[in-house]
Parts: sequence; structure tokens; C-alpha cells
Amino acid sequence: MSAVAEAIVREYFELHGFFVRQGRKYLAPAKREDDQVDFSVFNPRCDRTTTDNFILASADLKNVCKAIVVIKAWHTETFSLTVLTHAPEIFRFVDPAVFKQAAKAFGEDGSLLKILVVPSLPQTSAARNQSVELLRGKGVDAVLPFRTMLADLIDSIEINRNYQKSDLLQIIRILKNYELLRDSQLELFGAKRRKKKSTE
Repeated sequence: MSAVAEAIVREYFELHGFFVRQGRKYLAPAKREDDQVDFSVFNPRCDRTTTDNFILASADLKNVCKAIVVIKAWHTETFSLTVLTHAPEIFRFVDPAVFKQAAKAFGEDGSLLKILVVPSLPQTSAARNQSVELLRGKGVDAVLPFRTMLADLIDSIEINRNYQKSDLLQIIRILKNYELLRDSQLELFGAKRRKKKSTE
């Protein structure tokens, strides 16, 4: 998995007040890259986990206290039933031994969610429901799409701030400054302005 994908996920959770811990920064020679959990996250402002939505939005994070997070940054893939069925490595992190090892970071008390970060789910409701059913059946508690995280990060960046401690946020700031990225709530108005210019 790329460092860029890790940076997006870390910045997103930190933006929402989570403490983020990376289990390891190396690959053990005897293990595959995707055998382990990528991050453990802890929300100090949360009392108990009460997440009803399987596909998480940013508003749902206030109800997530503790979670292990696994990132599948296959950005050209949609996590359809076919992809999920033919890629068993996606579910290695829900194996009891792997989960037990990852959960040690939190001690014994409280519930711990297993969150899978995905590029996208199918667009049609029937296909999306099939994917969700399979993911739930395998033991995944929730999924978090990259689009949700990126949109939230873009919206939160202010062009008049210097994010020198984060290369990712600084790049987003520069792109927004040159109007190559726009806040999602401004896209409609931006599209109207561009149409008006093209007709003049």
C-alpha cells in the first residue's frame, strides 16, 4: 500500500480528532503486506460506539470510539461482489489471531470496530447491497470510501493557511489556491461560471 493512501487516511482521522497509531513501519520478511492492520484509531471524545451505518460518512465518526483500520487502496477497482469473492486477502485482518493481536493496543474494555477503507462500492443499490452483505458476513463492521475522506479533507483546507507539517495538506492547499480543486459545495456555482464564460 502506498504512503499516499496512508497519509490520506491518517490526516482524515486526525482531522476528526482521533489519535492514530500505526502498528508497524516495516514489512516482516515472513509475512505478506496485507496480513496486518494498518492503523489503530481512538476517539477521546466518544463515550461508546453506536454506529448504525455500515458505509460511514464523516458525521458517523463521532460515534466511533475505537477501531482497527485496514486500507485497500486499489483506486481503479470497485469492490463488487466479484472482486470481493476473488480476493480473499481483503479479509485477512478479520482473522481472529490478527484481530486479537491488533486489539492489544486498546486493552480489554469497550467495543472495537473493524473498518475497511475502500476505493468505491458498486453504484446500483442491488449490487452495493450484495457487497455490503458479503463484507458483513466476513466480519467487517464498516467501510469508509476514499471519496468521503478526500472530499472532507479538500473542504477543510484553507488556502490562507500554511500546512508545512503535512505534505498532503500542503498539496491540497496549493491545488485549491490555483483553483484546480474546489470545495464540494462550490462546484455547482463554479460550473455555472465556466458555462457563462464559454458562451461569451
